[in-house]
Amino acid sequence: MAQWSAENATKAYLRTLKMGKGAKEPDVSEFISAIAAGNNAQLMVVASAGTAATSDIIQALVAAAQQTGGHVICILRCLKDVQACKQVHCLIANDRHVEFVIGDAERLIKDYGKADFVVVDCKLDHHERIVGAVKGGKNLGGSAIILGYNAFHGGSWEWSGLKTQLLPIGDGLSVTRIPAAATSEVKGCYGSLGRKSNWVVKVDKFTGEEHVFRVRSHAAR
Repeated sequence: MAQWSAENATKAYLRTLKMGKGAKEPDVSEFISAIAAGNNAQLMVVASAGTAATSDIIQALVAAAQQTGGHVICILRCLKDVQACKQVHCLIANDRHVEFVIGDAERLIKDYGKADFVVVDCKLDHHERIVGAVKGGKNLGGSAIILGYNAFHGGSWEWSGLKTQLLPIGDGLSVTRIPAAATSEVKGCYGSLGRKSNWVVKVDKFTGEEHVFRVRSHAAR
């Protein structure tokens, strides 16, 4: 990841704050946006349980992506969760920086080995496995930051061998850094696994039309 940019962090923070629902105090989403933008994140992936905070987190990452020129991949469990997010924040549906993917986060996260910023909802079942999949799927030479929101509801990630900080922001924000050197130990761990089909939601940035289609991938031979 690039060196810390206080300017990017501040602009993304303020943009997210303005997008909010008139809250008197900053919430976890503003901090997530600032951390992502400050680190100049280019590929941001969020795995969510579709909780009430989901749309705010996605909006925060979109604000960061608008600042850094990056892209956001949002993994949700069903189409209903995607539609709920779009109803809360209409701008999400029409923003070219965001893409929605439907399916199992633990499996799909491995498709985004170049992600340099990952956000995980700790209310997801087996969210620790998602963190492990991120660590195992990282490309050699790449570093990453993993944030876990709703961390007070989830267990510890210390089992992964990574240093994690738990911040008392919102319902708990867990911060884990994967250094570039650590990725060499796990390169190729998931290379032989097959991929099942998954549903992808694409939104036309000009017309606002929503297109849902299924992508199939075959196991490596």
